Amino acid sequence: MAGAGSRAQRVAERRQQILDAARAMAEAAGWTAVTSRRLADAIGYTQPVLYGHFPGGKTEIMRTVALAGFAELAAATREAMGGKTGPRAVAAVADVYLDFAATHPSLYEAMFQLPIDARFAQDDAETELRAGFNALGAALGTDDDGTVTEVFWSALHGMSLLERVGRMRHEHRPNRIAELAARLAN
Repeated sequence: MAGAGSRAQRVAERRQQILDAARAMAEAAGWTAVTSRRLADAIGYTQPVLYGHFPGGKTEIMRTVALAGFAELAAATREAMGGKTGPRAVAAVADVYLDFAATHPSLYEAMFQLPIDARFAQDDAETELRAGFNALGAALGTDDDGTVTEVFWSALHGMSLLERVGRMRHEHRPNRIAELAARLAN
């Protein structure tokens, strides 16, 4: 039975190697640069090996990378919140969210802009999506039906995109965050 465990471990490691290579390639040159041929060359395997691990090809790889990104963002927002409450919690989470989007533009693009067949705003949303949404909601305090969390999320998303293309003055970010926190915190 040790062979089955080590085989499963090798498969998991190879899957992670593919995901890491795709993410690095996307961060360096955008998702258009991520092709099965380039990924296979980057990790030293053939294209059929890639499809053996990800039958859905690039779309499945982007989806898997994006879901991992949601888990990372949720962890970062929970950590930023720490024991803070009210406007301080909202501001801390907003700052971390915007930094995450700026630091990982291709990952953020996969999470929010590319077609990844995720179930946003659904009761059966993927665990990673639900965790990310709940982490944003936790910073707000009470939000019975999630509407305020959606407003918070959409405001952060809009700010991140506008900052990314230089349409908002970076030096005004603290003021925008403070305004958002003052209006949304419970």
